[in-house]
Amino acid sequence: MKKLRNLIIALLLIGIASTIVYYYKFKSKPVVKKSPVKVSEVKKPEEKKAPVIKVEPEKKVSREFTLSFAGDCTLGTDTNFAYSGSFIDVFNRNGKDYSYNFKNVYPIFSKDSLTVVNLEGTFTDAEKKAVKTYNFKAPRDYVNILKDGSIEAVNTANNHSYDYLKKGFEDTIATLKEAKVGYFGNGYSCIKEIDDIKFGFLGYSMINRDISFLKIKNDIKTLKEKGCFVVVTFHWGIEREYYPAAAQKTLAKYSIDNGADLIIGHHPHVLQGLEVYKNRVICYSLGNFSFGGNSNPSDKDTMIAQIKLNYLGNDIKGYAFKVIPCSLSSVSGRNNYQPTPLKGSEKTRVLKKINKMSFDFNVSDEFVKIF
Repeated sequence: MKKLRNLIIALLLIGIASTIVYYYKFKSKPVVKKSPVKVSEVKKPEEKKAPVIKVEPEKKVSREFTLSFAGDCTLGTDTNFAYSGSFIDVFNRNGKDYSYNFKNVYPIFSKDSLTVVNLEGTFTDAEKKAVKTYNFKAPRDYVNILKDGSIEAVNTANNHSYDYLKKGFEDTIATLKEAKVGYFGNGYSCIKEIDDIKFGFLGYSMINRDISFLKIKNDIKTLKEKGCFVVVTFHWGIEREYYPAAAQKTLAKYSIDNGADLIIGHHPHVLQGLEVYKNRVICYSLGNFSFGGNSNPSDKDTMIAQIKLNYLGNDIKGYAFKVIPCSLSSVSGRNNYQPTPLKGSEKTRVLKKINKMSFDFNVSDEFVKIF
């Protein structure tokens, strides 16, 4: 019994000792509390931002164009005319050189952006004529006179377009088309695009024709809707009259009111004056130029009309105008069909003549700014 009692006491003492040791080892050690993790403290990987591409506004390109215009060009003859001294005679005597006729104005025409003349006649081998006083025609290869003269487009709306009836006109159009010379008038319009700028041309013969104002208005509108600078040419007026008739002035201003940018006139065979209307130029008559219809006209004065246009993008920012006084012949006393710029006192004389006939417009052989 005594041994059993001693064993129980020993076990109790061991238990008490174990309890004391556990208490001091674990319970007396301070408890460390973990701080809660804040979501904001968790750093996300940085997102790469797409590079910002700056779109620069498109720069508008500045461009300059010069357009030249000359009057009646009859590059042939009437078969009833005497051969001697005729256009064809002079052409043959100068070696059938296609560059002969426009040789003296070629330095002007070749440097401009575009040259336009009135083609007063036909390129045809047709024999059947219209019943009229004069019938003009030339061999079809004479179209090369235009090409070698640096003439890019012609007006075909005049009182000699049908001198050899429908066949003569169709031959002329086919010849121009094959030679890649632009043409307009008698139902055709022409658009020439240069350096992304469009120039549109319309031609009307008002000689013994009844063309409605509404048609002209609609034709101009069609070209304007295509973004063209619109040039309207009229074959009009009274022969050998130096001042335009009231009807010419009315029609010119009506055309500008409806969108035309430049008016070019011919038919009187002499020069008429100029006018500025709503910042647009009207040339009432450019007279004859290389004109095979007369071997020795009494008035040989003519001119080249030039317009200089400055564009910024597709907008016109500058419009200037000048004339270059010329004679339709390089010799006096006869017509050698070789228009030539005038110099000195003769140039001054023709400039004074043009200014006298013009309407509140100081015409010069230097570019005059219109706007």
